[in-house]
Amino acid sequence: MPIHPASRNYTQTLKEDREAILVADRLGYIEAFIGEHITDVCETIPSPLSFIASVAHDTKLRLGPGTLNLPNSHPAQIAAHVAMIDHMLEGRFILGIGPGGLRSDWEVFGNLEQDRNAMFVECIDQILALWAGDAPYDLDGQYWKISTRKTLLREAGQGLILKPYQKPHPEIVITVVVANSRGLAAAAARGWHPISANFIHPHWVATHWPTYKEGCERGGHAIRGEDWRVARSIFVADDAATAKRYALDPDGAYGFYFQNLMAKRRARGMLDTFKHDTAMPDSDCTIEYVLNHLPIHGTPERVAEKIVELRRQVGPFGTLLYVGHDWHDAALAKRSLELMATEVMPRVNRALGEQ
Repeated sequence: MPIHPASRNYTQTLKEDREAILVADRLGYIEAFIGEHITDVCETIPSPLSFIASVAHDTKLRLGPGTLNLPNSHPAQIAAHVAMIDHMLEGRFILGIGPGGLRSDWEVFGNLEQDRNAMFVECIDQILALWAGDAPYDLDGQYWKISTRKTLLREAGQGLILKPYQKPHPEIVITVVVANSRGLAAAAARGWHPISANFIHPHWVATHWPTYKEGCERGGHAIRGEDWRVARSIFVADDAATAKRYALDPDGAYGFYFQNLMAKRRARGMLDTFKHDTAMPDSDCTIEYVLNHLPIHGTPERVAEKIVELRRQVGPFGTLLYVGHDWHDAALAKRSLELMATEVMPRVNRALGEQ
């Protein structure tokens, strides 16, 4: 996302986050997404577009924000900034968007009590209108009014907003957390593609495929598993003992990650995403329980088996997103990335090809 302990040096974690992208690129990963959080010293990227710009010319990856939280910014600002990054990447940009899930961000921008879903829809509608339209634009919304009519000087380029490199615009993706998401169906009807979150149980993820299909059918879009991404927390090691120790340590990288997310969602009364059964008491939803159910860990052989099993359980997703975690042990973290690319995915793809 990334998430790091607040006690760590921020300058160093920024370097590690950048190195993680470069390592993934060298290993043959195909995409990378970076989250956006303004008021959080653990989720530490306030500008994913700036971060993407820092690796744009050093990678071959497709890159995107995961996600831009639209109610926190002005539509014209996002439209112009995204268009610039899309040109820098020459079409390798993926536009991840969402309403935002960090309540302190909502508060600091003054929309804690606003209908953020309505703001989200208006914002992306205006962004798309700016890219499709021409100055002076004259967009009159409930939350934003956009025009350059009074200052338009077309012959000098003044009053015009950049358009993206990709036509009509980059691929749009959204993140999905809840089961049977109506938001997913609405997004699919518009031709947008889902990323299923890594902190929900596989049987909740399985509800996303029929919901996605429903939305695609409603919008008249092709139903393609390759347009669906599923994120998972994964740790691969050369031996099972190391994998278990590192992935299941409550004080380790994966333990910190889930404890941080659980604290935030517990404060909102939203621990259900971490449970296999919503009837389960919150008191039973401990870090030990979550670590034993959500991360995938093991040797390359075992992790490959679990991924194939996951795909059989949830549906025909086309891309597995390996979620980045703090480099509690940099050598083991890099080795996991390497094993995932060189040993796990070849096994997975062979197994799926034989089905």
